[in-house]
Order: sequence, then C-alpha cells, then structure tokens
Amino acid sequence: MNSLALYGLTFIVEEITYTGGAKAILLGGLILGFINFFVKPLIKVLSLPLVFLTGGLFLIVINAGVLWFLQYFFEIAKFRDVAFYFPNSGSYVIGAIVIGVLNWALHLLIKNK
Repeated sequence: MNSLALYGLTFIVEEITYTGGAKAILLGGLILGFINFFVKPLIKVLSLPLVFLTGGLFLIVINAGVLWFLQYFFEIAKFRDVAFYFPNSGSYVIGAIVIGVLNWALHLLIKNK
C-alpha cells in the first residue's frame, strides 16, 4: 500500500518526481513501510506534547520528515538509477499531506473489502 501511495503522490504532485521506474516505487514503498512500522511510532510518542498542542498538525511535520528521510536514504544508498526528487521544503509538506490522505483512503478501501 505504501508503494501505491508513493506512486499516487508522484502522480498527483507533479513537482515530486522519481527515477528508476517500478524499482524505485517498490523500494520506496518498502522503505516507507519499514519507517512507518519501526521508527514513526517512536517519533510520535516522543513528540506527543507537540501533537496535542498543535491539534495533530505536527503529524504533517513528522510525515514530511519521513519523506525527507526517504529521499536522503536513496541519496546515500546509491541505488543505480533510483532516486526521488523533492525540489523544496514546501513539496515535503504538500507530499506529507497527500501521502497521508492516500494512505488513509487505501486503508479504508482495503479494510472495507
């Protein structure tokens, strides 16, 4: 599902691009799944006061950080011809919102079946 959300993100937000075709999408989904399962819950617990103070809006910042880490991981791992490009910090925020909505919608569709 993370791969589908990542593909939808690059389809909806045209300034966010990737190279590497299906390999990039599948690897990106795998890495996002790993981060969302192991790292993100810890970050959410540690930032709980900020999440309460902002009425949940800080979760967008956390998602933007996850997308930044995804791009950074692909830069340092140096996969052949595989990369994600976010041109500016605003694209991380927009991407975080879009991928959050897409993940929510995909989970809703899958759980209802």
